[in-house]
Amino acid sequence: MDVGIGLPAAIPGVEPGQLLEWSRRAEARGFSSLATLDRIVYPNYEPLIALAAAAAVTERIRLATTIMIVPYRGGGALVAKQAATLQHLSGGRLVLGLAVGGREDDFDANRADFHGRGKAFDAQLDDMRRVWSGEDFGYAGGVGPEVAEPPPVLIGGSADVAFRRAAAHDGWVMGGGSPDQFRAGAAKLAEAWQAAGRDGEPRTMALAYVALGERADDAAQRYLGHYYAWLGEEVAGAIAGSAAKDADTVRAYVQGFEAAGCGELMLMPCDPDPGQVDLLADALGIG
Repeated sequence: MDVGIGLPAAIPGVEPGQLLEWSRRAEARGFSSLATLDRIVYPNYEPLIALAAAAAVTERIRLATTIMIVPYRGGGALVAKQAATLQHLSGGRLVLGLAVGGREDDFDANRADFHGRGKAFDAQLDDMRRVWSGEDFGYAGGVGPEVAEPPPVLIGGSADVAFRRAAAHDGWVMGGGSPDQFRAGAAKLAEAWQAAGRDGEPRTMALAYVALGERADDAAQRYLGHYYAWLGEEVAGAIAGSAAKDADTVRAYVQGFEAAGCGELMLMPCDPDPGQVDLLADALGIG
């Protein structure tokens, strides 16, 4: 199993220098990917722009949206163009984790239809494929830039339709949960993959929150309590409480997801200090 690390791009108050230094250290310490979250109504960086900044100061590490909400972003052709641009600029390092989203305020802020988001998502995914396949949409040259290899597309969500979408693309992302929940979701994915007549194996990813060092508990409570406040104090507190706050718990999470068959685990930070990268790498014995 690969182990990636989240960018602190969704943590309020993160400084540009912290994000860039975080990216450099993550690559130097051997993490497989840099990952981003996505919200509109929140003081976070936009994920593709944050990854573009990370791409500029790195050379090898993958760049992943885990996940990016597509239905409030307008037409699929624009998203495909933005993704193709980052894929081209980064030398083919982009991985797109995409989903329909669940926060109505994000849609309202962008004047998008929350209740029609599933239908819109399917149309956008189709448009993205058409762009990357080189369809010209009636204009010479089509929608560029051209990319030698389109970015892999993994679908987030836990509804049956999410697994059907995942089987039509490259795989599935579990946005949060335990190794047992991942195992159950992976079984649904395998069933959908087989039903779709797909060969090979789907790609899979999962996320887990981490905060290490002397201020680990405070960082987890402050950030996750704020980020998930829309779910209510009890749920937000439970998510904050589930964050790995010591090296043993980090290793247990990695071992648990690896045993569940996860292809890549993204360890998402609660503290924007780039020193967290080294603390996490030391806990895992990498780099």
